[in-house]
Amino acid sequence: MFKKTFLRWRTSNARKKNKSIRASLPYPQAMSIGVLFTVEDKAKHDEVKRLVKVLETEGKKVQVLEFLPRKKENYDFLFDFFTVEELSFWGSLQSDKALKFADTTFDYLFNLDKEPNDLIDYLLARSKAHCRVGVYREDHTVDFELMIGKNGDQHSLADNMHRYVAQLR
Repeated sequence: MFKKTFLRWRTSNARKKNKSIRASLPYPQAMSIGVLFTVEDKAKHDEVKRLVKVLETEGKKVQVLEFLPRKKENYDFLFDFFTVEELSFWGSLQSDKALKFADTTFDYLFNLDKEPNDLIDYLLARSKAHCRVGVYREDHTVDFELMIGKNGDQHSLADNMHRYVAQLR
């Protein structure tokens, strides 16, 4: 598929061009947190809602963006989302919501996907977030400042991300 080839080229180019300052702010000082994920099932969606609630009770401003694959259900329509249909033939993402999300300077950006996704990888490469947190993948160490092992279920992944970031002082 040519779209994916062009998208991967754009991702590589975005990684080279992105000169955003990367640093982990002490968690108590962090004000804005982004959450990025691919819709898989109701359990993952519920886990994202739970994490957002935890972060908001700590006084954080949270913004969520979900990638909605074909033939997947958007459970509550609570979050902004984008689809593969918003990818042009030349691999250019045409989603205003996704591009605005990538251009937001979050203190922390959590990617809750365990498996790689080319569209999510593009947003991570383009992201202006100070500290990007995601699952450890040997071939994507450039996309994250903090990586978490993917052992366990979605709940333990979200908890581990939150716990490790909350320990940053």
